[in-house]
Amino acid sequence: MSIYGDRAYAAFFKGYNCCQSVAVAFAEEMGMTEKQALQISAGFGGGFGRMREVCGAFSGITLVLGALYGSDDPAKRQPFTPNVRLWRLSTRSRNGGPNTLICRELLGLQQAEGSPVASPAPRNTTKKRPCPELCRVAADIMAEYIAAHPRDSSTTL
Repeated sequence: MSIYGDRAYAAFFKGYNCCQSVAVAFAEEMGMTEKQALQISAGFGGGFGRMREVCGAFSGITLVLGALYGSDDPAKRQPFTPNVRLWRLSTRSRNGGPNTLICRELLGLQQAEGSPVASPAPRNTTKKRPCPELCRVAADIMAEYIAAHPRDSSTTL
């Protein structure tokens, strides 16, 4: 566990969505205020706008990875892609739950027939859902990656 994992876990219980919880844990590292990190990540929670698609915690680490290591040079796009795939394997091996990054599957929800929106999570189940722990794991993985891959100051926002 890391301080970043603890921050992400605590942020979730303050009411932030999964992506916001991970992003705000790394606000300073991304060169942002907490408010900016929360704003830029707001739409990714609930599996992209509560559509219960890609897990918000995974979206959060992808957002942080891009902010810290991404490039604005199209020629450098390909070397970045394997890093996102590495995240996929890391989160899968650590989440201890279903082998998926789909929010509704992680929550055990069904997609409403004829609708792109999954059935809502039952009320008062925050503590029973895997979300806070997934936020912690995602932030821990990101912290480990940062420690193992120092970056120069020219790569920050």
